[in-house]
Amino acid sequence: MARSRAYVASVGFTPVGDHWEKSLIDLAVDAARGALKPFGKKAPDQIIVGNMFSAVGASQEHLGAYLASALGMAGTPAYKVEAACSSGGSAFNVAYNLVKSGAIDSALVVGVEKMRDLEPEEVSQALAMAESAEYTQFVGATFAALNGLLARYYMEQLNVTRDDLSSIPVLDHANAVTAAHAQFRKPITPEVVGRSTMIADPLRLFDCAPVGDGAAAALVVNDSATPRSKKLVEILGGKIATSQFSIYEREDMLDFKATREAFKGAIAQAGLAPKKLSLVEVHDAFSVVGALSLEAMGYSKRGRGPSDAKAGKYSPGGELPINTFGGLKARGHPVGATGMYQIAEAYLQLTGMAGKNQVPGARYAATQNIGGVDSTSAVHVFGEAA
Repeated sequence: MARSRAYVASVGFTPVGDHWEKSLIDLAVDAARGALKPFGKKAPDQIIVGNMFSAVGASQEHLGAYLASALGMAGTPAYKVEAACSSGGSAFNVAYNLVKSGAIDSALVVGVEKMRDLEPEEVSQALAMAESAEYTQFVGATFAALNGLLARYYMEQLNVTRDDLSSIPVLDHANAVTAAHAQFRKPITPEVVGRSTMIADPLRLFDCAPVGDGAAAALVVNDSATPRSKKLVEILGGKIATSQFSIYEREDMLDFKATREAFKGAIAQAGLAPKKLSLVEVHDAFSVVGALSLEAMGYSKRGRGPSDAKAGKYSPGGELPINTFGGLKARGHPVGATGMYQIAEAYLQLTGMAGKNQVPGARYAATQNIGGVDSTSAVHVFGEAA
């Protein structure tokens, strides 16, 4: 099979928040219809759904066929991809490789999650499924607790202050003020972060991404299926990597190896130098995760991610804008959908449709979507279509 170029032809997404009136499939359909507009009534060659815990959150599996039927596209091959919180990015990677290889000409990728129907304790138990049931879950360690231990170790080993740690959440909230689909659109200060409710020492409420519902979708095509008169963004590279599954098993807990390897592979596949990127959408489910991700990608030296953010390096107009619509902390983190929200936001930036959140002159973007504590990382690089 001859290899082709692969593009994002269009995107669709719902606001992130409390969608009490909508089901999991309702949200998926809303996002999918937005992405399918350029195709009209034509069905894509495949439908791929990214989702983490629909069985727990909505008593529903078999999402691929269900979504195909709900879209009036019964008969279209459809299935679900799961990789914890990196389910959206991983589903997109499957579509990218299939389309680029020429195995298929088009794919609809939808990331969706319905979290707000669960009680907080149920959400915590569902998120813990990203870790080992035999060991981590067995002793009662929540996902927040694991990240709290990581944050304490990070602060003590590398002399990171509480004020430093607050910098990425503060940046996210500033960016979300003008993002219409963001869950929280109010600015905050480092003092607000540092005084918020303790969740898992040293992580406080405003260090942690919120619980929300949402869906985001993208239509991926190659040259054979490119819709006419549409703005295209080329997918220049995409890689998935994994680390030793649990952080306590790793030689260096502060080395996000999966992100480092996935970013290295994707940027090499794109044929770009990292400094060429105009923006990066970073997976900051917790403030420490955002910092370690930036360090793994080589944009900050070890232990300097938070202080670089504080100094304005990652702000709009800075050296490398990140989380241009608020990131996981303020745009929201409907876990199975998050990777697709990042991709939709990159598409908006590179087509000049980001409105008040537009990065001037944006030409290249990357997205980084993590499952577990960097147990899986899906990184994609995008550029303006030639």
